[in-house]
Amino acid sequence: MKKIETVFDQSQLTLDKGEQAVKDAVTAIRNALRAGTASTKGKGEVSGSNKKPWKQKGTGNARAGFRQSPVWRGGGVAHGPKPRDFSQKINKKVMKLAFARALSDKLVAGDVIVVDEFAFEAPKTKLMAALLKSLGVDRTAVVVQKDVDDTTLLVTSNLPRIDYSTAQALDVYTVMANRKIVCDKAGYDALLARIAK
Repeated sequence: MKKIETVFDQSQLTLDKGEQAVKDAVTAIRNALRAGTASTKGKGEVSGSNKKPWKQKGTGNARAGFRQSPVWRGGGVAHGPKPRDFSQKINKKVMKLAFARALSDKLVAGDVIVVDEFAFEAPKTKLMAALLKSLGVDRTAVVVQKDVDDTTLLVTSNLPRIDYSTAQALDVYTVMANRKIVCDKAGYDALLARIAK
């Protein structure tokens, strides 16, 4: 596995527009990852009787109509969270523009590393760790291939701060969240094809 010099046509890159698209795409992707399962019971859902705790007047206590009141301990929650869907709709063209801009910035910055192929004699994590170290990857990175290779997936999966993706499945958030993109020649060509104008 040897490093290959990245070659790309500057005119094919998107560098003059798309900043807002990148922001919107990342926000939408992160919102879609939210579980949205937080839930509380309102005063109508807390178990308890409808009996008035004490009479309206004459006791010296504040008036009270039911024990499920939000101001009482054990009562319902006022305006509490309910299960909801946080996902946002993003147009396909906006998402495509966002990906093109994010990848173009990585290419210009020299953060895309290309090797001829990923070939490991055994599915050992230390082999991928040694390869990444030799390539100068010391922080977050995403390993990209054109198609899923089980051996490469295995040697990558136990490495902290290292993601794995195919060229077609790679999204804007993964590109932005990782410092480097490490791909083989086929994966690199597939990425360039995705942003070709």
